Amino acid sequence: MHLSPCRDIWLSADRVWDGVADAPVDGVSVRVRDGRVAELGTPPGGAEIKELTGCTLLPGFIDCHVHCLDERLDTSSAAYQVLSALPVLRTLLAGGFTTVRDLGGAQQALNPALRRAVEEGLTLGPRMVVAPNILSPRAGHADKAPELAERYGAEVGTLADGPEELRRAVRRQARAGADWIKFAGSGGFSSPVDGPSQTAYSQTEMDTLVGTATDLQLPCATHAFDDESITRAIRAGVRSVEHACLASPSVYRLMESTGTFLVPTQYVQTYFLEGLDDDDVWRGRPPRMRSTYRQHAERLRAGLARPARSDVKIAFGTDAGMFPHADNWREFRTLVTNGLSPLRALRAATGVAAELLGRPDLGRIEPGATADLVALRGDPFEDIDATGRVDFVMREGRSVVRPSATD
Repeated sequence: MHLSPCRDIWLSADRVWDGVADAPVDGVSVRVRDGRVAELGTPPGGAEIKELTGCTLLPGFIDCHVHCLDERLDTSSAAYQVLSALPVLRTLLAGGFTTVRDLGGAQQALNPALRRAVEEGLTLGPRMVVAPNILSPRAGHADKAPELAERYGAEVGTLADGPEELRRAVRRQARAGADWIKFAGSGGFSSPVDGPSQTAYSQTEMDTLVGTATDLQLPCATHAFDDESITRAIRAGVRSVEHACLASPSVYRLMESTGTFLVPTQYVQTYFLEGLDDDDVWRGRPPRMRSTYRQHAERLRAGLARPARSDVKIAFGTDAGMFPHADNWREFRTLVTNGLSPLRALRAATGVAAELLGRPDLGRIEPGATADLVALRGDPFEDIDATGRVDFVMREGRSVVRPSATD
């Protein structure tokens, strides 16, 4: 698979959705020139045309919550971790995801190197926006090997307690090349020690963390499931809340009133809930994880319907890496199953996601926009599973060419 430059070309699909309108339109082609959308209209005679028969052309998708590096390799060499991520990047791009926000791992700050490799053309993948690590208290969600710390004093994780340690940790993330700061506002399902209904940091600690990041012009995302953790994080000024699967309606109203983005990562919850009795799903997972999901299963199922009943700004994010990256398109299906309209689900992965990332040139098809485009076989407004049938991908005006069967 490689990128093929397209200096001046028209893309002609059965229908085009610009990322803004309420529905796609028929009979319109999109001209791409020098990496940008040049115009929408009818190709003139003699123009180079890429026919996308039977397809819907949309803005390239944005996944705002992925993990390209396998957290189970946290104690492996940096070289092996990076090499293992290269097929992941290709998989995401081939699936129509032209931008991803990688929210890091526990230990080494490696995704800035992946971002640079993609930017410089050393490897093929989506545009990357990165938080190098997840900041966590000791005994928190990203304290990955507390038994090693107890026995040998060896900590696995980017761990910080108290205002001074948190200031230092945020500055180290900035030094490592962070675009975002991510922190554990609550415990989690895969945590070795805590759980998803436990709050990780005090209000003072969150205020210090987010304030330091704000001074460095870095937005913050918080991993948070429960009401208290989310409320503290919003008071501190986070830009996005990740998960929020156990949040009550009152906290959804708080997110609405403050304009805080929600990245609900619903497919990963469904993946584990549906696999509770499948031993293969849990092979290699932390020992407590399965029982923690069982304990919270009913509250999780009830929580999955709440985003659709709210006016929260929902940005698409999957937690891919907790399940196979090639399945991240299933987040669309899950969002629609849980009550979102196809339009709102598609906007979550285009215009709303672009707004979250502060990239108005992404997530839409209009003159001047970056030419990130995806063509799907079928019409996702009628069949949301069309998001899993990718026929064509373009990133910054360069088409993704897949190897043929004879290559």
